[in-house]
Amino acid sequence: MTYDVLTMGRISVDIYPNDIGVGLAEVSSFGKYLGGSPSNVAVAASRHGRRTAVVTRTGDDPFGEYLHRELDKFGVDDRFVTPVAGLQTPATFCAIMPETHEFPLYFYGRFPTAPDLQIKAEELDLDAIRGARIFWSTVTGLCQEPSRSAHIAAHEARPRTGLSEGQFTVLDLDYRPMFWDSEDAAREQVGRVLPHVTVAIGNEEECAVAVGHGTPDEQADRLLEAGVEIAVVKLGPEGVMAKTRSERVVSAPVPVQTLNGLGAGDSFGGAFCHGLLSGWPLAQVLDYANAAGAIVASRLSCADAMPTPAEVTSLLAERGRLVPEAVAQ
Repeated sequence: MTYDVLTMGRISVDIYPNDIGVGLAEVSSFGKYLGGSPSNVAVAASRHGRRTAVVTRTGDDPFGEYLHRELDKFGVDDRFVTPVAGLQTPATFCAIMPETHEFPLYFYGRFPTAPDLQIKAEELDLDAIRGARIFWSTVTGLCQEPSRSAHIAAHEARPRTGLSEGQFTVLDLDYRPMFWDSEDAAREQVGRVLPHVTVAIGNEEECAVAVGHGTPDEQADRLLEAGVEIAVVKLGPEGVMAKTRSERVVSAPVPVQTLNGLGAGDSFGGAFCHGLLSGWPLAQVLDYANAAGAIVASRLSCADAMPTPAEVTSLLAERGRLVPEAVAQ
């Protein structure tokens, strides 16, 4: 099978409070959901009708079984998801305080390592990785061995010169400082895979880790100089910018009442992949992805909250934005 979107990296059980607006010490009940950025992106792309799979690892435990069931429920192929003996499936807790826009995360079962950081290069299906229309990975997957070598091997299997028209290699610049010794260490590893990347996505702080501090335009230009074809820089309350060698596009924010800001970026990513594969103009890809992210920000969970194309196009129309053709290519 050729996948539209094949992601690689983190998976976890998200434990989100049912009590909103208080710290974890005051929460009385929780709900559990599939989590982990690359896994959420696969779910998001699947919601848009794309054939998706994720390469990751769980513990050999009930939470691992739960994640397999959730992936199946969301239509994500789980054949590349296997257990790691002796390790537990990670859980991620968060507090949800929308009034102050605070959503602190607490990672359990990730230190000193986690199952999804035990992906080994020799275990990869390189044919599936080469054949995927979009291969999506994150900087976090580079933070530790053997995951680092596996990610590098996956990227080396997809050299830019070997990609066909309509194929993209995406790097999510999701720098999380608790997983790294320093920004310099992360920048060094990003530099090892960036020569294979055609699309880079991150906010200004993440782009600074990858290519240094500067204005968003300067950061985008540095990514383009490194060979990236599309540099996407998230601008916070000012929206998001995408830049190519011939085009610069800014998509204004799509205002919503924020409930949980976590997961919006993953929804953006899955919708962005859908727009790229649909061949839409870059401005429409950005608007569509922006709206998809806004919808998840207005909901409690991440994976379960990923919108359908009808929901995204409805929000775009409601906000007076151009609605792209919804037919997938």
